[in-house]
Parts: sequence; C-alpha cells; structure tokens
Amino acid sequence: MDFKKACLVVPMSAALLLPTSLDVVNADDHNMPTVETEAVELRAELDKLLSEHAFLAAETMRKGAEGAPDFEASANALSANTDDLSAAIGSVYGEEAGMQFKAMWSEHIGYFVDYVNGTAEEDEEAKEMAKEELDDYRADFSAFLESATDERLNADELAEGLQMHVNQLIGAFDNYVEGDYEEAYSKEREAIHHMYGVSKGLTGAIVDQFPDQFNDTTADTPAADLRSNLNHLLSEHAGLATMAMQNGVEGTEDYEASVEALSNNTEDLSNAIASVYGEEAGMEFKEMWEGHIGDFVTYVEGTAEGEEAKQEEAVEALDAYRADFSSFLETASEGRLDADVLSESLGEHVDLLIHTFDQYTAEDYEMAYETLRESYGHMFMASKALSAEFVDQFPDQFAASEMPEEMPQTGMGGTANGNIDLWIFASIIALIGASGLLVFKKKSNQ
Repeated sequence: MDFKKACLVVPMSAALLLPTSLDVVNADDHNMPTVETEAVELRAELDKLLSEHAFLAAETMRKGAEGAPDFEASANALSANTDDLSAAIGSVYGEEAGMQFKAMWSEHIGYFVDYVNGTAEEDEEAKEMAKEELDDYRADFSAFLESATDERLNADELAEGLQMHVNQLIGAFDNYVEGDYEEAYSKEREAIHHMYGVSKGLTGAIVDQFPDQFNDTTADTPAADLRSNLNHLLSEHAGLATMAMQNGVEGTEDYEASVEALSNNTEDLSNAIASVYGEEAGMEFKEMWEGHIGDFVTYVEGTAEGEEAKQEEAVEALDAYRADFSSFLETASEGRLDADVLSESLGEHVDLLIHTFDQYTAEDYEMAYETLRESYGHMFMASKALSAEFVDQFPDQFAASEMPEEMPQTGMGGTANGNIDLWIFASIIALIGASGLLVFKKKSNQ
C-alpha cells in the first residue's frame, strides 16, 4: 500500500474516531472556550486508544511474567485495542490497508512478547533480538509518519518518543521481574502518561494539515488540555483500581506497589488542591477521598469471606454516597450538572468496577477484561462532561490561547487554576472516589 498517497485521506478518520452521538462545535461558534470541537474530539479518542494500549501492554507483560491465569484474557484485551485502531484505518483506507496496519501494529506488540519469552527462558540473545526489532520498527514508523504529515512531525523526534515508549514498557517489565515493584508501577504510569503527549502531537499535525476537515478548530487550547488531563487521571484511576483489586484478592507480591501507584494517582489530585487552596485544603480533600474507601473495602472483604450481607451493605453505602454527592454537585454548579444524570453516571462507574471484580473472582476472565475496557472508556465520557461544565461555568479561566503560567502542575501533567472553586475538584472525587485506595487484606492473610 502507498502510505504516502493514503495519508491524503487521513481527515476522514475523524468520521470514525468521533462518536456519532457527540455534538461538536463549529469554528464560527468559538466566541466562548469549549471542549467540544472536532479537533478536541479527535484528540480525546486518540487519548483513549493510545493510553489504553500502554496500560494493557504493561499489564499483559506483567501477567505473562507471573504466568497468571488471566494472561490470555489480558492479551485478548490488548488485541481488541489493536482491532479498534485497525478498524479505524480500514474504514479510511479500505480493508486491505486496515489489515496491513494491523499486521504492522501487531508486529511491534509481538516484539514485546518476544522479549517477555526471552526473559522467561533466560535467553539474552532473544531479548537483544527483540530490542533490535523494536529499534528497526521505530525508525521505519517514524519515517512514515514524517512523510504522511508532510514533515509536520519530525522523524528523529518521533523515533526518540517511540524509544521512550519502548524503554518505559521494557523497563517496567524488567523491574517487575527483578522484584522492584514500586519502580515497575512508576514506569507503567510514565508509559500511560507519555501517550497523552503523543496523541496531542499527532492530533495537532493532522488538524494543521487538513484544517477544513476540522472546521479550523484546534486541539491545543487550555480547555482541550483540561479535558485531556481529566482523561488521563480518571481513566488511569479506573485501570489502576481494577488491577489493585485483583492483586489484593490474590495476595500478590506487587499488591502494595499497585496500591501505591493508585495512591499516587490520587495524590496528583490532592496536590492540585493543596497548590491552590493550601495544605489544609489538600488534607481535607484526601480525607474526604479516604473516607469513602471503607465502602469498597467492605465489598471486597465481603467477597473474600463469602458474606453477601457485607457486600450488600457496601453497595447500599455506595448508592447513598452517589445520591448525596450528585445533589451537592447540582447545587454547586448552579444547575449545570443534573443530579439525576450525575447519579446515573456514578452508578455506572461503581457497577463497572464491581462487575469487573466479580467477574475476575469468578474466573470469568474474558468478561472481566471486556468490562475493564468498558470501565476505562467510561471515564472519557465523564471527563468530557466535567470539563465542559468547568469551562462553561468559568469561561474566563480557559479563554487564553495558552495555559496561564500561574496554573500549578499536579505532578503528572494535570493542572489546576487558583480561581476555580473547590467543587470542581470535589466533582472529580464524585466520579473516581468510589474505587478508593484499596487497602483491604490480602487473601493469604484472611
């Protein structure tokens, strides 16, 4: 296939990357900042697909290293992510092109598999061969992207970014095998976060190359960055929470490290509060979040102990929490957020996490990972709704063409604005707090 020729129809990818149910905004309507333009929708979809790839790749390699019974299901989920990308390419370039893309993308995943197998067999030559194959892949793919975007993307810089991706995933895997679980999860978080920069850069190149296809909108605005930052923190939370739950019920050696990774995800949010409102506010935020942990702890313990009454107690507590918090958010947002809609969304988030956990403990691994992917994707809808309301209520804070310098960093790419009220961050808790920091007992200790 002539990829250089094929790239001329890249903008058609917006038709399949943009969910048909979403309302996007025309450039003529840009008197106010918004998170709902064609360009931002493309960026959000790439956020999801690319970050999910990194998350699932890291977890699948880990599952392979430990010979976990759900390894095959995890690999199938990673393959399904590849199918989504390949289907997008196929709908633009035709079935043959989609198959060629799938083969190329699958090859790069296969090299990671070769590295895992080489590690299991203590075959240093096989591991080095896998690295060499990955090196050839990144060089070829970088050159293709530079050509496809009419040099809007630089091959050398792309190759450097791809090398970072390779180093993060292999580094996380090596650390895991060596028993340095804390560093393994740290690198996994880096790998996930890195993909958001990739999606932003790729989106920018596409919309700059084909502005008419995106109504002359851009994905590089404070509002777009807000949505992407929430995409990152919320979806990462869902993924890490699910894995920490699995590790907790199994009593794995990396359980504490997985809890710490989840805690660090929340720490990013807490740091944002503290940097805006002071240490006391940050502590209150953390206390509020940790106060909700007990409900999920109760559910997991009830599952491990086979006590349905304990499980029901936890579900009832979660239900009461979402109802109360939804009403609060409706009032805080001056009716911009509807309590019934919020409650339904919170209910779906809680249900997805519980169902994933239940399916895993029932050893229905295929369904567990299907639900995990659904849970991961659900958070991108949540981040869209939240960011849209934030921008609508505080448009002046997102009107600049660049992020204001006074916006403090949360530690992993998120930002917070000092003039935005605390309810914004509290609303984030409403969507993610249900999962909580998992500190339940290991199965081996019960």
